[in-house]
Amino acid sequence: MKSKLKFTDSKKYFLAFSAAGIIIVAALFYYRNDSTAQNTPPTALHFVEKNQKAFTKFNPNDLEQTQWMEMGFSEKQAATILKYKDLLGGNFSSKAELKKCYVISEEKFSEMEPYLLLPETSTGNKAYYSSSFGNYQKERKTRLQIPGKFNPDHFSAVDFEKMGFSEKQAAAIIKYKNYLGGSFLSKEKFSECFVISEENFRQMAPYLLLPEKAPVQARPAFTKYSYPEKEKITYQVFDPNVIGAEDWKALGFSEKQTQVILNYRERNLKGSFKSLEDIKNCFVISEEKFEELKPFIRLNVETMKKTTPESSSKLAENAVKTDFSKVDLNQITYRQLIEFGFDEKSAGMMIGFRKKLGGFVNTKQIVETYDIDKDLAQKLISTAFLDDSKVQKYTLVDAPAEWLQNHPYFKYSADKIIYYRTSNPDEKKIWKFLKLKPEYEARMRLYLKN
Repeated sequence: MKSKLKFTDSKKYFLAFSAAGIIIVAALFYYRNDSTAQNTPPTALHFVEKNQKAFTKFNPNDLEQTQWMEMGFSEKQAATILKYKDLLGGNFSSKAELKKCYVISEEKFSEMEPYLLLPETSTGNKAYYSSSFGNYQKERKTRLQIPGKFNPDHFSAVDFEKMGFSEKQAAAIIKYKNYLGGSFLSKEKFSECFVISEENFRQMAPYLLLPEKAPVQARPAFTKYSYPEKEKITYQVFDPNVIGAEDWKALGFSEKQTQVILNYRERNLKGSFKSLEDIKNCFVISEEKFEELKPFIRLNVETMKKTTPESSSKLAENAVKTDFSKVDLNQITYRQLIEFGFDEKSAGMMIGFRKKLGGFVNTKQIVETYDIDKDLAQKLISTAFLDDSKVQKYTLVDAPAEWLQNHPYFKYSADKIIYYRTSNPDEKKIWKFLKLKPEYEARMRLYLKN
């Protein structure tokens, strides 16, 4: 009986020691795995059952194409993300910047956001995460070199590069402008260009010659890809340095596009196209149109010599000057305004304002044109004359809705006018309903029938 008890106690000791050994081995195994998990690089992804991916914190700037694919993106989507990163200068500077990539859905971004090692928005300093050091490094951004007030519609890719954007970023900005139809339309639209960071836009905003928001049904005066519908054009060999406005129209360009081409040749290129690339770079000539014209273009060295800057200035000196006393301010051209002494920006502003108004009704409107040389404008209106007989006028009752919505003097009251006149087609009652300041009403009455 005694020996049996001893055997039982020995057995118990043996089992206890065995259990303790198993626990110690399990603890060591768990500790080793836990240490390995803690040392996992920030870009590592862990996969759980049912193909669901659990993220650890990571920096998207460190990921390669295959790693984006492991996160659930297709091969094309992954390639697009990397291309987008290159356009930004090689790095995502913020979560907001990454979110703008169109192949990353709202749902996918929400899933990734808590694990992104990026600031919420970009700042004056560009931050990037270094997995080797485990912290943020900062790379100083170059402040944009802004040449004063400017209209980005008139800037080329080279102009944006001079401002401080990379070559790829500048190309992307121009491509975005073409996507919008050849004009940024407003500051709001300009800021939506994905390569323009919030900090970049804050620097440029005070200098942008654009409205804050695009007007209702806003359309650019012309677009790069819009050509008047005509019968199929039969092309013949031509020298782009000697043909005039009518010849360009015969090639399929509208009157406004033709004027842009001629201005580009005379002002930007100092009188002549020197290469096929010069012609291709004119923004109203699309790639498709250029390819159509290319086989028929013949650049003649002799005509280039005749249109060098020196000879162009001599031609200008000998040209017949405009008699501005015989010029109607509602018909004066952009070229004539330049001749009178206005710079390109002021001349463009005046022509653009006149077009929006449908014509000037009094000379005071010319002096009030935004950002124009007031002294030179006063000199112009004292020299030229104004004929407003052809300016279209309406009543508040019969004015077309589109005209009301686009006219600078009526657009802010357009919806009210359209609403009131449906139930009260009485001009006097409509005025009472509008309750406008006297100066606003006076401006509107300039374009209304008496």
